[in-house]
Amino acid sequence: MNTLRLTGPEAGVIKYDLLTALSVAGLNGSPTLQTSLMRLIAAVTARYNWRADELTVGQRDLARMWSVNERTVKREIKRLTDAQILVCKRSGVRGRVAAYRLNYSQIVKISEKCWALVGPDFEERMSMRYQQQEPVKVVQLSDFSKSCDDQVDTPGTWQTAMARLAQGNKDQFKAWFSQLQMISFEAGILRLRVPSKFAQRYIETHLSGPLLTAVEAELGPVTRIEFEG
Repeated sequence: MNTLRLTGPEAGVIKYDLLTALSVAGLNGSPTLQTSLMRLIAAVTARYNWRADELTVGQRDLARMWSVNERTVKREIKRLTDAQILVCKRSGVRGRVAAYRLNYSQIVKISEKCWALVGPDFEERMSMRYQQQEPVKVVQLSDFSKSCDDQVDTPGTWQTAMARLAQGNKDQFKAWFSQLQMISFEAGILRLRVPSKFAQRYIETHLSGPLLTAVEAELGPVTRIEFEG
């Protein structure tokens, strides 16, 4: 999929089209899907941070917005993440609110059959915007435990994703990312080997944003990250 510019000129059209796509997908889906997407649209419309491309709203606030209890909020968020419509960027730990982002590839997938129902102009606009979607690549990792300076800088690989991280913050890279090893990347699920549980928790809590940005720039959309010790 083409990289979306969610701020600046034309960004408003892209946002409205995404919300329209979610709406028609819900209206033409099951009652459960209708409810889930209606709740998601309310949260996105009211609280989505388009510049950071994330939704960070506490469960209590969502419960009030949706007129439900917090247990229902937990079930709804799980339903949306299981359906890969929302992707967790940062887990909510130690009182910190979790952060989620919209999975645009999945929104396109579940709504594409309904575009024509909105109108030919909408269908044409969405088709042109998302026509270059590519299937998720599957990449197997050879050993990557040394500095990425020793790796061949080939586009579209785990090595180049790590090179992006190293260029951004070398000290951070050496401390937290240099010992990560990719086990596999398939169907949007990135499986990584970490040196310790402590490193896993720190990356999940503080560094999942830059990790996702680097990996998605090289390998495509990530729906979930799984860690193994």
